[in-house]
Amino acid sequence: MDTVADRDYCIEFASIAAMSYMHLSRLCEEIIIFASQEYKFVELSDDFTTGSSIMPQKKNCDFAELIKGRTGRMYGYLQAMLTMMKGIPLAYDKDMQEDKFLSYETIDLWQNTMKVMAPMVRKMRINAKRTYQAAAHGFSTATDMADYLVKKGMPFRDAHRVVGQTVRYCVEKDKTLEELTLGEFKAQSDLFEEDIFEDISLEHSVGARKSYGGTSPEAVKVQMQNAEKFLDDAHQKLL
Repeated sequence: MDTVADRDYCIEFASIAAMSYMHLSRLCEEIIIFASQEYKFVELSDDFTTGSSIMPQKKNCDFAELIKGRTGRMYGYLQAMLTMMKGIPLAYDKDMQEDKFLSYETIDLWQNTMKVMAPMVRKMRINAKRTYQAAAHGFSTATDMADYLVKKGMPFRDAHRVVGQTVRYCVEKDKTLEELTLGEFKAQSDLFEEDIFEDISLEHSVGARKSYGGTSPEAVKVQMQNAEKFLDDAHQKLL
């Protein structure tokens, strides 16, 4: 029965492929959003975009949209596999020959998608200036400001309140934290000194997270090396 009635390996493969495609779809959605005129964080290569039928200046992220749209098809293969197996007895029935078609379709869709996805990401250009400007807004280093006050001896609950007041002040004055003067900082707390500007810089905020999985360049490099090793090991197992 375990030999002739089992298709769990096909279902597990279809499940992994569907979950993988879900993440590909999410990545494509972010690419589409970040490539829009409102964000302009990234620009896709012309190889993976098409022109608008009426607006000559517009680049449509058609490949990313198609990948996102085909997620439903991948989910369908998994659902079809599960449905095929649910209504047959614990033996071989001819229904089960459908597993070949569904498995091959799953493989073809996933492989064809990766043939597009990999070079699309590789050729994607990041607008560093634009992303830096966006990161400077939204008070993304407010937590670093609270940490600064804690290092100076202030209890975190009080630091939380001071940072909240400072952010409210910035909103009223239409300023970022980096644009405040030392006098404006001191008006919120006497603990602020000249070194506050270094602690709330984007570079310091990113670089300070050095723990495993953190955002510092060193920590990110470790994760990249781990990913490369994982892929190399997987490739060797396939060989």
